[in-house]
Amino acid sequence: MAKSNMKDGKPMRRNNRFPGLSGIAMVLFLFLLFPCLYAQDAIPALSRPLEPLRIPGETKEMHRGMRLITVHDSLPASFTHSLDNVIEDENRSLSPFFQKLNDMTGPVRIVHIGDSHVRGHLYPLITRRRLEHDFGAEAVYPDVISYRTGGLAHETGEPGIVYHMIGINGATSVTFSDDEKIKEIASLHPDLIIVSFGTNEAHSRRYLAQAHKMQIGRLLGMLKAACPEAAFLLTTPPGAYVGRRRARTINPRTVTAARIIKEYAQENKMAVWDMYNIVGGKTDACRNWTKHHMLRADGIHFTPDGYRLQGNLLHQALIKAYNEYVATGLE
Repeated sequence: MAKSNMKDGKPMRRNNRFPGLSGIAMVLFLFLLFPCLYAQDAIPALSRPLEPLRIPGETKEMHRGMRLITVHDSLPASFTHSLDNVIEDENRSLSPFFQKLNDMTGPVRIVHIGDSHVRGHLYPLITRRRLEHDFGAEAVYPDVISYRTGGLAHETGEPGIVYHMIGINGATSVTFSDDEKIKEIASLHPDLIIVSFGTNEAHSRRYLAQAHKMQIGRLLGMLKAACPEAAFLLTTPPGAYVGRRRARTINPRTVTAARIIKEYAQENKMAVWDMYNIVGGKTDACRNWTKHHMLRADGIHFTPDGYRLQGNLLHQALIKAYNEYVATGLE
């Protein structure tokens, strides 16, 4: 209903707030004001995110730089003779995996295989939870995982991290060089395979460096043939003691096993995370674990705090490598 200009039969006095404006000027003023009011109403009604604003001269690297992940140093300052916690990947073999992390258009799958350190689940589970926090946990159901459960994640189909853990007590790389195990790994469609062996190889007094390298090569050859799209990350063992408790000594073969793993990775243009030397190497790895009460009485396996630290260190190394990829815009 139109408003009346009359009140009690008398004309109402208008309060003219624009005494200097003519009718035409008022129309022009409202005409200019109207688009602003309309735009303010339109913004909340958008049904999809705005496209990023493109600035002349802007590159994809600038956009990737906006997606750096904050990560804190996990290695205790009191670990002596430690090295910078980084992944060595001179040939940038992890770049396709990091690109998938950066895009996150679907599930990004990691399969971590190894010995009892992986079988215990805590070490890789810490890495998994940290990555889920960084990139999304919606890709898997929130299953409870412990030593008594399996280590395979159950997918939802949503984008995010899918981190599978397959460990066997006492395993070496030979243990996994089996057609059925390779088929199981391939069926998970991994984007990254983390290979963690060396403790049990080095435990044998009959350890031979060249035989160890051949065994690594056989396993990796089978995995590459079955998973041609996967990237690989090899890890060195954390260190261990040998002998009975009263005559226990630092395993002298671990340093060689770690060197062989690094050599294989470098010769085959694969990434390697040298945990052994990062935490102190030949002289201090075992001593560092021991003085922080992170090794169990057997001198081989670790306490929950020890495995938590290893999981945090692996996560930190992965994120540092990812951040470097993002910052440099590598393809």
